[in-house]
Amino acid sequence: MTPAPSLATTIGPVLETLSIVGTFVFAASGALAAARLGQTLVTFAFFALVTGVGGGTVRDLLIGAPVFWVVDAVPAIACMGAALIVWFTPRRWWSERALDWLDAIGLAAFAVFGAAKAMSFGVPPFVSGIMGVVTGCVGGILRDLLAGEPSILLRPELYVTAAAFASGSFVALRWVGLDVPVAGVAAALLGFALRAVAIWRGLALPAYRDRA
Repeated sequence: MTPAPSLATTIGPVLETLSIVGTFVFAASGALAAARLGQTLVTFAFFALVTGVGGGTVRDLLIGAPVFWVVDAVPAIACMGAALIVWFTPRRWWSERALDWLDAIGLAAFAVFGAAKAMSFGVPPFVSGIMGVVTGCVGGILRDLLAGEPSILLRPELYVTAAAFASGSFVALRWVGLDVPVAGVAAALLGFALRAVAIWRGLALPAYRDRA
């Protein structure tokens, strides 16, 4: 697929900022997972990097884009910064829910940016929405796998649904003609709100039950 003349032009500074915010908070959630395991600074950095760039890496490979953190050092620097901040701050500063809330911010930001970047590379809108879900969820899946925790995919609370809501909202808002910055911020807020309600109230989709 052939990209638009300039990714910065088509995505814009607002969504570029969302990408960095998503990278940083996802990386912090990865570092917090390492903290809960009592790991070394090297493990903090590794967890932060994998969590922060995992989803975007898979997205870029699927849409044929240069892998974002390989061609631009800022995301990797953000991941290392997040790891250092978590390492040097007292454990009592981080509540038990801190990882969930950081994850919720990263999820919404990444889902919107992933959909926007896919659309800028000529990916059809429906598939772009899926790329947003991949961007928002894969990093957390890798984090849980490394930490030996139950995967986010197997938790009852809405998670993937919130990512799909954020990316789908962005695609829909762009389809009706909203500018990229407005659509991006609105969709990210909608996705975060759904995930926040899920965390706060334990909102979940119904589980499968055998009808036999």
